[in-house]
Amino acid sequence: MTWQKTSLALILTFVIAFSLIALIQQEKNNSISFNSNDPSTSNLASWNHLGALVFTPPIYYANQIGLQDVNKDSTSSITNNSTRTEVYNFVVANPGIQFRGICTGLGIAIGTAEFHLGVLKRAGLISFVRDGKYKRFFVSKKYSIKDMKLISLLRRENTRKIIKKIASDEIVPHKKLASYLSITSQGLTWQINQLRKEGIIKENIDGIKVSYSLSDEYVHLLPELICVIEQ
Repeated sequence: MTWQKTSLALILTFVIAFSLIALIQQEKNNSISFNSNDPSTSNLASWNHLGALVFTPPIYYANQIGLQDVNKDSTSSITNNSTRTEVYNFVVANPGIQFRGICTGLGIAIGTAEFHLGVLKRAGLISFVRDGKYKRFFVSKKYSIKDMKLISLLRRENTRKIIKKIASDEIVPHKKLASYLSITSQGLTWQINQLRKEGIIKENIDGIKVSYSLSDEYVHLLPELICVIEQ
């Protein structure tokens, strides 16, 4: 009787063990099948000989944003999430975009944008500069600090209009510029003072007449950066 109980216990143990092994293998096969049929991962993921999931950036995306120039960890931080990829591409296409602009442009929630921007920032793929109370985002290593600050200024609508007008006319009288912008003389003075502090605008005084021109070092640089924003 004891022998029969022992044999039955051993048989049950083997049955349970083989059942568990079969279940684990089935779950693994289902997982592989799911990932291979998922359009969001089929072009990015593959299984290595150890059974680990490995992400590979698609060729078209690498060519579009120059992912060949970033390290493997940074690449993975983009390619393992489609929303993060969209956020990165949006920053690439809109240098100096502020946080709210990213949320609105992509139609994503504030928390979602904050999370993915944080991942991209830690990966070294994007950076930002402060523009008053705003953060303005840029792809890393493409623009100098000076260029990022200038682009941030040019993202302000009235500031961009002032610079474009002065760049076009070379010298613009104060009254004409205020009329062009449809703002008061005092309002224009405030705008001009901000640009003078940055050394961007020169003030020319002839008696009671005041006019403005671009500082020499910005004559060619600013129009080029305006094209970057308005492309």
